[in-house]
Amino acid sequence: MSEYVARTRLAAPSARRPGALLLIERNVMVYRRTWMILFSGFFEPLFYLFFFVYPLERFIGEVTSNGDVIEYAAFVAPALLAASAMNGAFYDATNVFWKLRYGKVYDAMLSTPVAPKDVALGETSWAVVRSLLYSAAFLSVIALLGLVDSWWGLLALPACFVIGFGFAGAGIAAITWMRNWKDFDIVQLVMLPMFMFSATFYPISVYPEVLEWIVRVLPLYHGIELIRALTTGAVGPMQLVNVAYLGAMGLVGAAIASRRIDRILLK
Repeated sequence: MSEYVARTRLAAPSARRPGALLLIERNVMVYRRTWMILFSGFFEPLFYLFFFVYPLERFIGEVTSNGDVIEYAAFVAPALLAASAMNGAFYDATNVFWKLRYGKVYDAMLSTPVAPKDVALGETSWAVVRSLLYSAAFLSVIALLGLVDSWWGLLALPACFVIGFGFAGAGIAAITWMRNWKDFDIVQLVMLPMFMFSATFYPISVYPEVLEWIVRVLPLYHGIELIRALTTGAVGPMQLVNVAYLGAMGLVGAAIASRRIDRILLK
């Protein structure tokens, strides 16, 4: 029923709002009865923090990050926050695959004020919103646990917006090239190693120099470095590079997604 109502609202001739906002409204209406799904990704970083990081901290103690010695949980928590922003955006973006290939949700929208480019912009924006929900919840937890050591941490949520935008744009662009569900195995093959080895659980200095430079080009590494610098107070010019990298990834991804979705829907 909610799906039908959402489509009806999209088709209403009185709608004068931009098409992307109409699509976001449609997603809100669809998810309002399944709102718990929106917060499901919040629990994964909590499990890592309480059942993996804190037990290991008894053996690891403190680590050195950007020249400062901090407790292990304070080192890993911002990385889990960045990963939460990534997962919230990227995996919600991949839901577009079902809507595009199987549900044919967007085909019905073409008879409404919503254009193919609005689909890309609207779904990217919605993925970022979901990412921010995950991030805000987890950020509140680590702040209450005393794992945010600097007032720069107030900028952690805007930084999560940048991370979410980067991965949302890239995620929607990626799904336009997928042909079937088996292609998601490739996604897991990329995402899981990136999560494990982007200086998430240990400093990048533990890698050999060649591997260290490979890790430095990974988008999640830039997200982790951005959040970690803000929560520990070790902010420098490199954080502008982090923001530029993720912002460019989001813009390029959104542009590719817009063209690809236009081609798929209007072919």
